[in-house]
Amino acid sequence: MKKELFGISGDGKDVYAYTLENSNGIKARVINLGAVLVNLYVPDANGKTDDIVLGFDKLEDYYGNGSFFGVVIGPSANRIGNATFNIGDTEYKIEVNDGPNNLHSHMEYGLHKRVWDVTEETDTSVTFSTEMADGYIGFPGNKKFRVSYSLSEDNSLKLTYHAESDSDTPINLTNHTYFNLSGHNAGKIEDHILTIHASSYTPIVEGAIPTGEIVTVKGTPLDFTTPRRVGDEIDADFEQLKLVKGYDHNFVVDGADGTLKEAAFVEDPASGRKMKVFSTLPGLQFYAGNCISRESGKDGAVYDARSGLCLETQYFPDSVHHPQFPSVIFGPNRSYDAITIYQFI
Repeated sequence: MKKELFGISGDGKDVYAYTLENSNGIKARVINLGAVLVNLYVPDANGKTDDIVLGFDKLEDYYGNGSFFGVVIGPSANRIGNATFNIGDTEYKIEVNDGPNNLHSHMEYGLHKRVWDVTEETDTSVTFSTEMADGYIGFPGNKKFRVSYSLSEDNSLKLTYHAESDSDTPINLTNHTYFNLSGHNAGKIEDHILTIHASSYTPIVEGAIPTGEIVTVKGTPLDFTTPRRVGDEIDADFEQLKLVKGYDHNFVVDGADGTLKEAAFVEDPASGRKMKVFSTLPGLQFYAGNCISRESGKDGAVYDARSGLCLETQYFPDSVHHPQFPSVIFGPNRSYDAITIYQFI
């Protein structure tokens, strides 16, 4: 474990970077602002090591970060329709920040902009914790959150999440890292070969809000049940793609039952890097970076649309309005626990 000062937060707190490294040359660097994965160095097929996640060199840039590079998002990731939800007979209103809807809880005060406490450090892991009071940014319940990053000798970067609340509240955590297996500064990800172990998905309407249906991917450009190039049909004349300028959809992981399962597999022919995604969660949001605004990133790189792809393990978007979806309501009788693993093979 290597610890170094990364910067000073807007409210004067020290923000540290923690570097985890294994004997195979993989290094993960995370900070306690937003529990962000800032760097992930992985050797390619020829032993050349590159940083394969998009992000910034300076702390202050993470206070902008409109694309949510590398952050942990919560209390509720993804979208909530009309920025409202009900718990029992009580209606709760949250930030309207994505058309008429809510995206990622709150743009300025969600978990991704918070300085987390560092509650445990080991040679192979670091654990971040934070709390949110009842009513803060509109969500009920006094809530506690914990996320741990650990790196193992089998080249697995493991994220372990835990959350609890003293009253019922929506909790849907995810990590919003953008991967480019050719290197964070290598340009578009359309040549990546992707497999998603999901034979169905949740279709959307304008605003990327699910209809409530669960439909087959068969015969559509969203069929990644067998390996295929990301760019092959990303611009197809298909209404679901046109709504969000490409892929930005929730896939229903086959056989999801709360145990750890392989959800996706991505490989880059140019570098030979291959990554498996494992999760205990029922959904996987595949976002192809369609709406990344042109901006400067790490090492002087320029990021643009489709410079990275996200494979966000999660509960389904807008589940608070769809009782047929797996429930995102957690409280005194149900804590939130999840595991996500990114493994390089």
